[in-house]
Amino acid sequence: MEYNIYCQLLLYIILIVIIIIIINTVTKGKCTDSRRLDGQVIIITGSSRGIGKCTALDLAKRGAKIIIACNDIIEANEARDEIIKITGNENIEAHFLDLSSFLSVREFVKNFIANEKRLDVLINNAGTAVTAKKRTKDGLPLGLQVNHYGHFLLTNLLIDLLKKSAPSRIIHVSSILHILGRLDFDNMNSEKSHNMTTLYCDSKLYNVLGSNEFAKRLEGSGVTSNCVYPGAVRTNIFEHILLPIKMIIVVLGILFFKTPEEGAQTTIHLAVSDEGSKVSGKYFVDCKNINCLNRPYSNEDRQKFWDKCCDLVGLKPEERLI
Repeated sequence: MEYNIYCQLLLYIILIVIIIIIINTVTKGKCTDSRRLDGQVIIITGSSRGIGKCTALDLAKRGAKIIIACNDIIEANEARDEIIKITGNENIEAHFLDLSSFLSVREFVKNFIANEKRLDVLINNAGTAVTAKKRTKDGLPLGLQVNHYGHFLLTNLLIDLLKKSAPSRIIHVSSILHILGRLDFDNMNSEKSHNMTTLYCDSKLYNVLGSNEFAKRLEGSGVTSNCVYPGAVRTNIFEHILLPIKMIIVVLGILFFKTPEEGAQTTIHLAVSDEGSKVSGKYFVDCKNINCLNRPYSNEDRQKFWDKCCDLVGLKPEERLI
């Protein structure tokens, strides 16, 4: 039985990689906006390496204050020092944030609000492709909590500051694989089953639905919320999956995947361009707003999804964005 599951997972990933290679071959956008961001404060989760680090480096060159929010503070400090050395911008800080712990998320927000008067851009970049049946101390599957629920709580707790800093922006880094995700209200915490092959896709679908709901609830506030698909990028997101599969992905990545710098371009575009402050609830690929390939959901389903997320992350009634 276990062997069959691994074979299914391998075939599933190979199919996904082939689709992504085709997409990457015909698309490769680049942010062409050169504007400065002096005086702005930007949080980027998971920005000690990969796409997040490239995003932080670019925005630091533009003069923004960058908060590198990561669960490996040693690596975050090293990234901070490197970015300062390259850019000459000393307004870079490394802060501990463990998205697999709601307590850590709340502590991060508490400390941030105590020390900062504004937040111009929140970039929910961190992610993992872990497929193990591991649960966090909060009782959620690790992959779902890191990719979606931790960011969902983080964003909600920072909404008031984002509103005060308007015009401001929320950017959610998702994936084209959200089209393979499923929304099962009775299984949003793997209550019924834990499917290793679809957990990542489900988390990315939740990213898109969450982004759209933030956009809807923030209409007229001056805060935008948009989703980004960075493309298939040579990062370490697959470090926790099975070794044979990881080796295949590494080889294909060297041949066909984008570099982290290329993968960061759409996030950078939304963080700096006029478009990023004018449109909301959209899905961007290669710096372009495209029709999201997601299935349509009724207002009732969207509300039910939102309420379920709020319950799972433990948001109090007064903390919920209505």
